[in-house]
Formats: sequence, C-alpha cells, structure tokens
Amino acid sequence: MAARRVVVTGLGATTPLGGEVATTWSALLAGRSGVRLLTEDWAQTIPVRFAARVALEPSEQMERVELRRLDRSEQFAVIASREAWRDAGSPEMDKERLGVVIASGIGGVTTLLDQYDILHERGARLVSPHTVPMLMPNGPAAHVGLELQAKAGVHTPVSACASGAEAIGYGLEMIRNNRADIVLSGGVEAAIHAMPMSGFAAMKALSTRNDDPVRASRPYDLNRDGFVLGEGGGVLVLEEYEHARARGAKIYCELAGQGLTSDGYHIAAPDPDGTGVQRALKFALRDAGLSTREIVHLNAHATSTPAGDIAEANALCAALGPDVDHVAVSATKSMTGHLLGGAGAMESVFIVKSLQDRLAPPTINIDDLDPAVLIDVVRDKPRALPSGDIAALNDSFGFGGHNVVLVFKSL
Repeated sequence: MAARRVVVTGLGATTPLGGEVATTWSALLAGRSGVRLLTEDWAQTIPVRFAARVALEPSEQMERVELRRLDRSEQFAVIASREAWRDAGSPEMDKERLGVVIASGIGGVTTLLDQYDILHERGARLVSPHTVPMLMPNGPAAHVGLELQAKAGVHTPVSACASGAEAIGYGLEMIRNNRADIVLSGGVEAAIHAMPMSGFAAMKALSTRNDDPVRASRPYDLNRDGFVLGEGGGVLVLEEYEHARARGAKIYCELAGQGLTSDGYHIAAPDPDGTGVQRALKFALRDAGLSTREIVHLNAHATSTPAGDIAEANALCAALGPDVDHVAVSATKSMTGHLLGGAGAMESVFIVKSLQDRLAPPTINIDDLDPAVLIDVVRDKPRALPSGDIAALNDSFGFGGHNVVLVFKSL
C-alpha cells in the first residue's frame, strides 16, 4: 500500500503579535516586537518585569461562561483551533477519523496557583469545581476534542519547549498509520505568572533588560542575556493528501517528515556538541526523503540564551554541511518571546506561511552578531525564498534534552 502523505489544510494562532494568523504574520514580517512591560502588581515584586503577552485577550474572543471554565492555556487552544478549523473549511467528516494532538509544556499552572491562593486565603469551599479539568496538562487537547467530537484519539505529548513540535509529529504519525484522516495538532502555553517567572529567573534563564524589554530578546546577538517568556500558541490542521484533494481543500504545503532524539546530557543545559540535534535533523531529512541541498529555510529554536544559541548554530553547521550557506535562518523568538510548549507549533505556522509567501521572516535586535554564529541569519527585513519546489525545517528543543525537527515542503 502506498504511504499516506500528510498535508496542511488549516492554520490558527493567537500570539504576542496578533489574535490570529494574518495579523501575526503581518507583524512578524514587519519586524515588530510583542514584548512589553507587565502591569500587574506582582510583576513589581520579581526580578524580571516584562514578557510577551498575547496581543488580543481571550475575553475579546470568547463568551464569559467559557472563560470561567477554561484555564488560559485551554482558552488559547480553543481560539487557535477554531480559526484553524474554519481555515480548513470546517470539513464534514466521520468523527472516528478525526484526531487532536495539542501539547503544553506546563499546563494549567496559573489555575493551580490561583486556586491554591483561594484555598489558603478563603477556604476549601470556594475552590472552583473546575480546578482539576482546568489545570490538567491534557486540558487544551481535551476541550478541542470535545468541541469537535474527535474520536480517533486526543493526545498531549509533554516535552518542555519541544512539546508543540512533538505534537505535530505525533499528528503526522496518526495519519500515516491510518488512525485518522484529519488531526488538529499544535501547542499552547500560558505561564506568565510570578512563580514560573521567578523560577526561570533563579536559573538565570531570563533576560533582565527591564529598561528595554522590546530589545531584550536578541537571538545570536553577542550581548544576549536570556530568553523572554511569551504566551499563546498555534494549531495546524493536518490531513491525508487524498482526503484533502477529494474534498477540494486548500492545501498549504506537505508535512514531509520528522526527527526525534534525546541528548542524555543535562536536565536544562544543551549538549554543547549538539550531537542530538544533528541526529534529529538527519533523521527528519531521511524520513522526508530529502537531501540537505533541498532545504532553503529554517526557523530556529534560538531562544536568546548564551549557550543554547551557539550549540544550535554549531549543530546546524555540522548537520547541513556546506549546504548550510544557502539556508536562510530566522529566529522569530526575537519578536514573539519564547512560548515554551507553544513555540514549536507557532513557529510551524510561520514555516507554512513562509513556504506559501516565499518569504523568510526577519530576526530583530541583532546589533553585533556573535562571531561564533556561522549560519546565515535573516536580519532586520524579510528575505525572498526561491521559486519552484522548496523545503524548510522547524527545530525545537526542550529541558530534559528533547530534540524535534520537522520538515515541510511546497506542493
């Protein structure tokens, strides 16, 4: 039996740059930053007082009764999935052939912390009966699955900052293995809160540029000092190719392959040799049946940490060899901040749009490119991508040594 090919037929997002895909993509190409100072009282009590909140609050897009019963991460998942499903044409289909894979690296942490405060200050009787469904990590996927009545399987891979990319790879395999014809797949995160931010700050992982938040996220810059926390997420509608053609669906591109490895090195630090990243990239290309010569664009993980950016750049040089010179590398976290479990999904949306519009988005805030970075970074303004058949990569890495590389190609 011929292998089942997987294509992208719908996109949805809510991000620090826009409340949906079109406004997000426009802002990204314009080089705008979604990072800003936080106005909450608690933000004045922690070392880092800025982050990248979503541009459009869920309260402007959902009914009050929904908001009350959903954690913020679940709200993001529902918003992005509704857009993606509409974009795919809201297909009528056998719900036993419909799946959902939506990841979160941390889950409903704000619900957990807020309800603990209520318990401590006001007593057990006032703790919300929705607390457990709101805080469980599979909540975002579950609510999307319930809304669409998906019955092929609803799943939530958790691999820290690689979660969103791993979810998309899981959706790819669900369709390849004939478990589903359509899978909504992506990742979300909502962790802008005093406790998670204090924890990241204690690790020295966050930028401390409180006096200049817009320029704080600066991947590959010589003076980068850590990542900026973001929130939101992205969802892709993945569909079996012949199923999409049969219903006359709009097809963006093909999701051609994935590569997954683990470092076995450290709970938080990247392997400085990047061997796990190299293997993941090679596995992804082999899975897609492509060579390094066919890759023209890559959306890098590039969080703006001193060690992580160099390890990734070195791994890309090693894995792509001489062909690295014609790969346009974008580091979009310079504008969105780092969405943790939502990052790989949101950046996969960006890859799909890059292939559609033949544009690699810019990387902003690079004043002095680190001389140790030997990849071709797209800086300050978008760069045109070649015509014809092209392919692009999205790579994501997470605490625990998780490495995921996804391959998308034009059709």
